[in-house]
Amino acid sequence: MDIALFDFDGTITDREMFVAFLEHAVPRRRLALGKVFLAPLIVGYKLGVVPANTIRAAAVRVGLSGAPLQAVEHAATSFATDVLPSTVRPVALERIRWHQARGDRVVVVTGALELALRPWCDRHSVELVGSQLEHRGGRLTGRYSRPQCLGFYPEITDGCERAWNSRSRLATLRRILGLWNRSTYSNTSVFAASSVRYFVR
Repeated sequence: MDIALFDFDGTITDREMFVAFLEHAVPRRRLALGKVFLAPLIVGYKLGVVPANTIRAAAVRVGLSGAPLQAVEHAATSFATDVLPSTVRPVALERIRWHQARGDRVVVVTGALELALRPWCDRHSVELVGSQLEHRGGRLTGRYSRPQCLGFYPEITDGCERAWNSRSRLATLRRILGLWNRSTYSNTSVFAASSVRYFVR
C-alpha cells in the first residue's frame, strides 16, 4: 500500500479557496466590515511584506470569532456541494480515484481549514490533515487550535504522524506519493519527503 499526499488549493482545485470559503460562510455585513478592518494587511500581503499565516489568522479572527460551530459546519457542507465542484481539476480527481482503485491511502495535506474541507474529503473518501480551529461551548473562538499547516513547518509532518498514529507505522508503507503544484513544491516539507512526485499546472 502506498500513501498519496495531495495539496488542495491550486492542486486539487484550480485556485486558492480560503477566501472563497469565508465569503461563503461569513454573513455579508460581517464580511464587508472585515474587509475594511483587514485592508492594511491585505495590501501588505499583496506587496509580499505580510506572510500568508498572518493574514489567514487575522481573517479567521475577524470572520469566524464567536460564530456558531454548527452553522459554519453547515456552510462547509454547502461549500462542498455548491462551490468546490466547479473548481476541482479533473486531472487531480482522476489521480485520486486512480490511487483509490489501487488500494492506496489518499490524504489531503493542506494549510486550508480542516473544517472547510472535511465534507468534501468525506464525500470523496480521502483523509485530511489541515489547519484546525479552536472552539468552545459550540462557538469558534477565532483562533487556530494548533499552528497553521503552511509552508515549511514541522506542524505538517507532525500532523501526518498524528493522522497515521506513529512514525513507525508510516515507515511500514512502501512509498509516499505526492501531488503538488510547482509553487507549493518549493516550500513544503511533506512534499520534499515524498519519494514519487507529480506536478500539475
